[in-house]
Amino acid sequence: MRLATIRSAQGTFAARVESENSAVRIDGYADVGALLQENNWREIAEQASGDAVSFGPTDLEAVVPAPRKIICVGLNYANHIKEMGRELPDVPTLFVKFPDALTGPFDDVLIPGYANAALDWEGELAVIIGKRARRVTEADAAGHIAGYAVMNDYTMRDHQYRTLQWHQGKSFEKSAGFGPWMTTSDAYEPGGELATYLGDEKMQTTPTDDLVFNPAQLVEYISHIYPLDAGDVIVTGTPGGVGHARDPKRYIGDGDVVKIEIDGLGHIANRTVFE
Repeated sequence: MRLATIRSAQGTFAARVESENSAVRIDGYADVGALLQENNWREIAEQASGDAVSFGPTDLEAVVPAPRKIICVGLNYANHIKEMGRELPDVPTLFVKFPDALTGPFDDVLIPGYANAALDWEGELAVIIGKRARRVTEADAAGHIAGYAVMNDYTMRDHQYRTLQWHQGKSFEKSAGFGPWMTTSDAYEPGGELATYLGDEKMQTTPTDDLVFNPAQLVEYISHIYPLDAGDVIVTGTPGGVGHARDPKRYIGDGDVVKIEIDGLGHIANRTVFE
């Protein structure tokens, strides 16, 4: 099952996706994050019989527009760790992204002039929590995952490396495309290709089961630091092929489109526009 947050003239609403451009409205819920607050969200979505709606790419909002927490994992693919000149970690490297950074899966990303010098792509598998997880085991973690989506952890490298803390390069307003929808955990198993394109050029490619720490291990680890709530998002890290690690370095330019596709989850595509 695929669930989306769709825009309308009256606001947004949660919907069950039936095809690439049609869905059934789930009445009473403004977005997928609101739906996930219900213990029986899956049953509600499966039994929804609201209006049939058609939608285009730009009608899609970030699938969970305002999660309470977005936890990002750095250095979680071996090939990316090596290209950045680091050792394989014993524990996950975590940082946070604020909800203000999220944008629709096909929205333009508007970048101010003071931040456009070193823009980089990071295609990532996003894990969406469906049930509160507090100090859960790896064996039980799967039961707390609602589903999966695609995210671009869009990064301003010059801002990221101003200090030892990465956050300021990772949370620019409306920079991280997120979607196109949530594919529920019973309909997706990590392992398909993650591919990132700059225009028509493939820049990243890796299987999504090549993570150093898989989704269940991340849920276990993070939930022993603080609880994960329904609608929270874990962004699991990016593979090798980022622009900053290339020689010469490659960055996103004005008008460039970054497309990220994960087999079984669909794709997002965001154009960068310099303000």
